[in-house]
Amino acid sequence: MRVFTPIEIAKHAANKYLGVLVAAKYARVLNEFPRDRSAMGEKKLTTRAMEELAGGDLVYRVVPRHRAE
Repeated sequence: MRVFTPIEIAKHAANKYLGVLVAAKYARVLNEFPRDRSAMGEKKLTTRAMEELAGGDLVYRVVPRHRAE
């Protein structure tokens, strides 16, 4: 299992906390797609999401929340 450092994640996100949140949401999106569950050696979805974020392949944007007044 690969270990991702906070510095590695923060390079492609505003900070390490936002990077982890983006990767977690992307892993949930990946979970919705069908995949071959019989494939041995398949990486976990969270690992795939972190690899894509750390590699700069994942593009995201932050949408500000609108609070009801």
